[in-house]
Amino acid sequence: MPTAYSLDNIRAALALPGFDGPAAQRRMAPVARPMARPNDQPNSPRLGGILILLYCVDDEFHIVLTQRPDYDGVHAGQVSCPGGRHEPPETLGETALRETWEEIGIPPADVELLGQLTPLYVMPSDFEVHPFVGRYTGAGRPRFVPDPREVAAILEVPLRLLLDPATRAKEEMELRGGLRLHVPFFRVGERRVWGATAMMLSELVERIRALGVMGGE
Repeated sequence: MPTAYSLDNIRAALALPGFDGPAAQRRMAPVARPMARPNDQPNSPRLGGILILLYCVDDEFHIVLTQRPDYDGVHAGQVSCPGGRHEPPETLGETALRETWEEIGIPPADVELLGQLTPLYVMPSDFEVHPFVGRYTGAGRPRFVPDPREVAAILEVPLRLLLDPATRAKEEMELRGGLRLHVPFFRVGERRVWGATAMMLSELVERIRALGVMGGE
């Protein structure tokens, strides 16, 4: 399978017919993690838009991730993609673009949405997140301007790193409330990318892998 992909490859991977997105996400799901919202849970989940932003440096695709600040919340300190709560009447894609602008300073006009991944339910915060994949349309590396209230650190991750099976690992973690689970994660430097973020990235990675197999490359 090739290690480099064009934008046309990425678009094709996002549009693969019959691709099983939830199965690709489950590859990086913590053991016993529910994949759907409980039927007896009242009301409706909150909706969110998430952006996996691709950009090119030295002819190589990178993805930008953020580390959340420490705060009194369920996702404190975790590594995530830019994104947040949907605010009608905007579309969910517009939510992802707006939140990316607010969190890391990339204007919506500088991003082209390439496609969408499978929506994912996040039980601790009762969010149904809708992940989009986009590319930075400017030249070279974007100028990131992180909002310190929402972003403690910017992580610039080569796509080839996520495609490398050696980047994946699994450990027992103690989660909020003292629950201990075996959790798969992507090792990015000294940080672990796990949970919903790892599941969304897993779908993107598996779509690219499937494209390579189906294309006979």
